[in-house]
Amino acid sequence: MTDDPVAHYVERFALLLSDAGMPRMPARVFTRLLVNDSGKASATELAQALQVSPAAISGAVRYLEHVGMITRGRDPGQRRDHYAVPDDAWYEAIMNRDKLLSTWSSAMADGAKLLGEDSPAGKRMATSNRFFEFLRQEMDDMLLRWRAQR
Repeated sequence: MTDDPVAHYVERFALLLSDAGMPRMPARVFTRLLVNDSGKASATELAQALQVSPAAISGAVRYLEHVGMITRGRDPGQRRDHYAVPDDAWYEAIMNRDKLLSTWSSAMADGAKLLGEDSPAGKRMATSNRFFEFLRQEMDDMLLRWRAQR
């Protein structure tokens, strides 16, 4: 392991992201991109900085692109792609969580109907559905306030 304080920070913050549910290697790649002044790096640069194989980087950037947390681009005259953290990366991450909450809410509503909202299990499902709907509304309102502040 290196004595580089930035490398230590990358590992520490990536672990926090991983503890929150992000796969470990995408968390490391995302954090590495965050700490670059330019906010971007090539796959080779990421592999070298994180001391991992190009295959590990490939899977990580595919995941991060899919969830909208990074973008792929190419500078004019360059042959290699680079990956970058867009300004709204955290917004996209939260919006993806919002989609998950919507899916869970819908499933809870289906469960409450199936079990009968008067049964103990149905009541739990209905309460869970109301909770997820509350979270979704609060997140929508919060993101609107964020956009206004920005």
